[in-house]
Amino acid sequence: MKKSTAIASAAILALPLALASCSGSTPSSGGDADTITVMDYYNNEPDKTMIGEAIDECAATIGITVKRTTVPGKDLIQKVLQQASSKTLPDVLMLDNPDVQQVAATGGLTPFGQLGLDGSGSAQGMIDAGTYEGELYGLAPTANTLGLFYNKKLLAEKGITPPATWDELKSAAAALTSGDQYGVAFSAIATYEGSWQFLPFMWTNGGDETDLTSPEVAEALQLWVDLVKSGSASDGVINWSQSDVKDQFLAGKAAMMINGPWQIPALDADASIEWGSVQVPVNKAGQTPVAPLGGELWTIPQTGDKAKQANAAQLVECLTSDDTEMKLATQRFTVPVRTSLAGDYVAEMPSMEAFVTQVENARSRTGELGEEWPKAATQIYTAIQLALTGQATAEDAFAQAAAG
Repeated sequence: MKKSTAIASAAILALPLALASCSGSTPSSGGDADTITVMDYYNNEPDKTMIGEAIDECAATIGITVKRTTVPGKDLIQKVLQQASSKTLPDVLMLDNPDVQQVAATGGLTPFGQLGLDGSGSAQGMIDAGTYEGELYGLAPTANTLGLFYNKKLLAEKGITPPATWDELKSAAAALTSGDQYGVAFSAIATYEGSWQFLPFMWTNGGDETDLTSPEVAEALQLWVDLVKSGSASDGVINWSQSDVKDQFLAGKAAMMINGPWQIPALDADASIEWGSVQVPVNKAGQTPVAPLGGELWTIPQTGDKAKQANAAQLVECLTSDDTEMKLATQRFTVPVRTSLAGDYVAEMPSMEAFVTQVENARSRTGELGEEWPKAATQIYTAIQLALTGQATAEDAFAQAAAG
């Protein structure tokens, strides 16, 4: 999850009606069946070019022509609504993985079983993200997740090893805090990014979005409160995006940070910092770190044109093939979704080892609540804000957020 993709309330309410009305509609693009349309939100470089090249290579292999449209992530769902209304949905539609179940629930997407596609060999978390009521609606080439980055020099100067538990994290963060340098940084912003960054702590501790008022969830939130109140983390975390957190780390103002592998190119571009990464610390030694699964799935809308859908299915199959997954993962510092590729990928990209391991146990954000996930995500980041600003205790914050 590189950035927040929050959907406006009006769009959420309109989505089921708008997309349901397009199910079984006339073909979206008409004309030659060997020319299909694709829409995604990779509108920034270098992802725009990397994804475009993968699409073009697959199209050439299949023998089709692809007309691609890219839109900003924040505009994608609104664009889908507009196209559903005008019956001009693309033949292939990329969606952020938490949005797939919500769109599938409208009947606007084609079950992959009808197209001869399945998710065999893919990480279970991503299969869960693309599945709605027992039907698979989307596949992903690569995934991302979260880990703990650390400044090797700063930790070495204090004789500190990368923390593996919460107690070690608090101790290390305190020891690494000095002057304008904080021990650890994370994003607690009031958007889906804040919720996303909290999930590894909540899930690993046994907390669950089906009961956000549980002691396990409160204990995870208390960790963040303790880090901020002690001064080991800046109170600015309530306003920091993940990009801001990366900037703090690069500027030497944070010795450790919670972040994702998409930040690695920026870290590698700064010769002044030597960094390492490990999985997100757990509460008690022996627990398995469980982090959220990020990444986009490629879906096939119900356009009514069977010939185009067949070609669309071939394109999705090619985009999720071994060769394409390895190429995209290597280029974009993401993790191949096919678990059989993990060993070869780590051998080629050793800096990604912690994230490959983390993805093996990563969870889909919609795995428990399906299309109701956005409501829980909003409650999570609201509770975080309440607790970190002293408006509620960690024990009361989630109930207060739900009531508000």
